[in-house]
Amino acid sequence: MSDENVTPMMAQYLEIKAQYRDAILFYRMGDFFEMFFDDALAAAAALDIALTKRGLHLGEPIPMCGVPVHASEGYLLTLIRKGFRVAIAEQMEDPAEAKKRGSKSVVRRDVVRLVTPGTLTEDSLLEARRYNFLCAYAEVRDEGALAWTDISTGDLRVMRCPRARLSPELARLAPREVLVSEVLEAELRDVVEDMGAALTSLSRGSFESAAAEARLAAIWQVASLDAFGGFERAELAAMGALVDYLDLTQRGKLPLLRKPQREAPGGTMQIDAATRRNLEITSALSGGRAGSLLDAVDRTVTAGGARLLERRLSSPSCDLHEIALRQEAVGTLLDQPRLREDLRDSLRRVPDMERALSRLALDRGGPRDLAAIRNGLVQAQLIAGLIAGVESPRLQESIDRLIGNDDLISYLDQALVEDPPLLVRDGGFVADGYDADLDATRRLRDEGRGVIAGMQAEFIARTGIQSLKIKHNNVLGYFIETTSTHAERMLAPPLNEEFIHRQTTANQVRFTTIDLSALETRILNAGNHALELEKAHFVELRARALAASGVIGDAASAIAELDVTAAFADLAAAEDWVRPRVDDSQAFIVEGGRHPVVERALRRQSGAPFVANDCRLTEVGTPAIWLLTGPNMAGKSTFLRQNALIALLAQAGSFVPARSAHVGLVSQLFSRVGAADDLARGRSTFMVEMVETAAILNQADTRALVILDEIGRGTATYDGLSIAWATLEHLHAVNRCRALFATHYHEMTALAERLPGVENATVSVKEWDGEVLFLHEVRRGAADRSYGVQVARLAGLPPSVIERARVVLQSLEAGDREGGQRQKALIDDLPLFRAAVSAPPPQPEPRDSALVALLNGVNPDELSPISALQLIYEMKKALTKPSAP
Repeated sequence: MSDENVTPMMAQYLEIKAQYRDAILFYRMGDFFEMFFDDALAAAAALDIALTKRGLHLGEPIPMCGVPVHASEGYLLTLIRKGFRVAIAEQMEDPAEAKKRGSKSVVRRDVVRLVTPGTLTEDSLLEARRYNFLCAYAEVRDEGALAWTDISTGDLRVMRCPRARLSPELARLAPREVLVSEVLEAELRDVVEDMGAALTSLSRGSFESAAAEARLAAIWQVASLDAFGGFERAELAAMGALVDYLDLTQRGKLPLLRKPQREAPGGTMQIDAATRRNLEITSALSGGRAGSLLDAVDRTVTAGGARLLERRLSSPSCDLHEIALRQEAVGTLLDQPRLREDLRDSLRRVPDMERALSRLALDRGGPRDLAAIRNGLVQAQLIAGLIAGVESPRLQESIDRLIGNDDLISYLDQALVEDPPLLVRDGGFVADGYDADLDATRRLRDEGRGVIAGMQAEFIARTGIQSLKIKHNNVLGYFIETTSTHAERMLAPPLNEEFIHRQTTANQVRFTTIDLSALETRILNAGNHALELEKAHFVELRARALAASGVIGDAASAIAELDVTAAFADLAAAEDWVRPRVDDSQAFIVEGGRHPVVERALRRQSGAPFVANDCRLTEVGTPAIWLLTGPNMAGKSTFLRQNALIALLAQAGSFVPARSAHVGLVSQLFSRVGAADDLARGRSTFMVEMVETAAILNQADTRALVILDEIGRGTATYDGLSIAWATLEHLHAVNRCRALFATHYHEMTALAERLPGVENATVSVKEWDGEVLFLHEVRRGAADRSYGVQVARLAGLPPSVIERARVVLQSLEAGDREGGQRQKALIDDLPLFRAAVSAPPPQPEPRDSALVALLNGVNPDELSPISALQLIYEMKKALTKPSAP
């Protein structure tokens, strides 16, 4: 093409692209999606495909690349994972129709969908066992709210969310995409991107609460949203932004959203992002699911159950009644192994009805989605029969949601074949006997010769002419042929009224009939006609399924609930887990507790047993804090984490890895274990550690459970000891929460004598013939040292380094006992320092003897507030008194 004369096709491309500047445009051209200009450059690099050229624009060749339509989903997934958005422009008419308008006419195209990380629905683009959340955050008059949905399941929830809670809530939900107003984009970008989500800004109009209320009411066809509960303005704004964005990306085809559910503040255990990362709840520190708590405990057998399990672990309940119902149901299935196995076998046959229904609602579904709904509802009825006589309130609640779909099941069963194709255009999914016209059309398509032979036999019987034949050629199509002698009979009444003369040859006469002409047309068009009939039936079947979306969704939710319950029971039976007692107390008593992930790893790697340990935080009326000391590699971090996970599992409704457990309700779970540099923000390891510690000290309430490991290790020894000391005192006196505090600062063990809620505990080791043996047993008391040199030897440091380290350590310890003089002598002995020391170090100035004498005579425990104030005045006076000559 030339610069001055842009082709109509390229003009159309540029016009569509102008509307989607921030997305890569997939432009349909026959069997390919083509990309041009900068889109082609970006896509070719991201997809590792060939880059070609097409014509000229402004004197330069136009870059171009493309992907096959039939394989486009795989390329879409790659682009989405690399942070791109994709606008899909389809051909909206048959190319033949465009040709009728003239040689220069272009096939009409338009964008049918904008694909973004939070709006995926296809199985090939989603993880079946994980939610794919799209979130929207809104602020109205300083009130914040967060709404979220997974359009592949239709789940929609909303909650009040002050900005300070946004980061923890995003960490809980792990959304793929977050919507914010354009006025908040700059302020919230770091918060959102820190959670690994894509940030999308919308105009302020998308977050207008009054318009949102009317739009939401129209979706669910209600006069007011009051039927779903009271929603605040910020909550309406957040939900309205979600709907507005879905309307934009789905081009008017809204997904099948369920009625909104409002989550009450405090209904779930609060867990911040750092704690989720440290405890590896749903993903390991190394990345991915393997090695996480979710991976270790997941025994679900349905996709919906797996998604619900992740939600339960991410959001443990704080509702004691709900926790009790979940645990009681698990206990019931644990006590009935035969029922449990039969139930799990039936659950394995349940397809993912939620996502099948959502694809149908967005007009992206096919016959296989209808079959999934049919098969799922059939299994739901069988499962209801299995649990019908079980005495369990939670299990009985499920029955009503599993039954009552007989009409829909019967309808789909009659209409669909057992194993339908994936796509409507493949045909063959409507069952024989459902539509007589379709059956006849298929016979014409598949058995045309047999149908013609049958008609020929009818004509022979009617005319009495045994030599009559029905033949076919490309000029006349189907015709009846007989000899000239017999033709006279067919030309005479009454046969001449039915048989119409078409052609006479030297020896034969050819006829046709109205029925034969109609049959010819039907045979020629049978394939297309059969497909059109099936398409019409699909539209009808889809409408029937969507009309029953409420009951289908209820059945899917019940299936997921039963799957999680049965999975927890199976886990408890296989791993010897026990039902924890969860109540309104502040107790935390675990006997024989184990770390579920570490125990599983040990069993797989070496078969070695996990050493179980007790934890008892039971001081009545005071904080309960264990100060844990002991060497590296002895198991302190494992002990801390396992108790946090036991609390989490208990409130998720699971049994726990222990001989017994009593968990007073935990409102907040905090963990500060390990740290790494945050180079993007210019934060050192120590700064990251301090930021996380500050968050804990500023937020933890009396029902919190806090685990802290090695606070203060990233700075100088005395600085670190001071910070760790003050942190423990603050937890004890201000937060007044339950805590496990691990440290290498043995000086802190003295706090157990001063603070009534603090108790020392240590991880046992034994030395044998110069070797250190880690027993991994936690007992009361304090460690005498850290065994760091021994651990270094186990890590493989050269023997010469280990031996020198022993000498240095012995000298330092001896110097500490002798008031610091030995350290100076040791430093002088080290070659590295000997040459550098040319002058004695500056000596500290002598302290004022009057002030020393004054302080030596004071017993702090006996000071009253007035006496302490008087002491300060006397100290001030002593400091300002002139020194003696």
